[in-house]
Amino acid sequence: MAASDPNLCNGFVNSLSQQLDDSELDRFADVANAVADASGVVLRNYFRSKFEILDKEDFSPVSIADKTAEESMVSIILENFPSHAIYGEENGWRCREEEADYVWVLDPIDGTKSFITGKPVFGTLIALLHKDKPILGVIDQPVLRERWIGLSGRKTTLNGQEASTRSCANLSQAYLYTTSPHLFSEKAKEAFVRVRNKVCLHLLFEGRPLHDIRKYANIIYIYSVRYTK
Repeated sequence: MAASDPNLCNGFVNSLSQQLDDSELDRFADVANAVADASGVVLRNYFRSKFEILDKEDFSPVSIADKTAEESMVSIILENFPSHAIYGEENGWRCREEEADYVWVLDPIDGTKSFITGKPVFGTLIALLHKDKPILGVIDQPVLRERWIGLSGRKTTLNGQEASTRSCANLSQAYLYTTSPHLFSEKAKEAFVRVRNKVCLHLLFEGRPLHDIRKYANIIYIYSVRYTK
């Protein structure tokens, strides 16, 4: 059952006294991997093929690929954790109980414009919250076959290997990677320019550098997730 009222899943409480053990986290990670695998199968099937594209109320695009992928993700979660609540980007809240300590948050395609134009730099996002605290996060790039997993109290992994951001003591050493500044409001553009002028490297999503490209000739993309206790 889909619903738009988040009050149907009011299991968000602040008490974090109950700690999760490693076996529980491992179980959640296994299911999250299965969820990402299922979504990836759907999205690779639709990628660079013809399908109808619609506009949502906020004028952002959505396709049958988004909706089909989300349904495949939801079915696996409900099969394994029928008491868990789910909030999906496309269909909103789904609840089997009035209260849920665990809430999954799903976005089958983060970067729909890249997806519908045949660019492989989109991702599937999966998060799990326990009593309002994020305990798991997944970023999966199904075409590039890259998957980041963050678990509470553990180091982030990329395709099973530990990963981290590089050392960066100050802003002048930082790399800035953005979507097009044309999407920003005027106030946000001003803030963006201030930051852009202080970093050592700025790369634009579409592949056009706006700032010094001293060190790299090609566009790089960086996703990272980190969760701490």
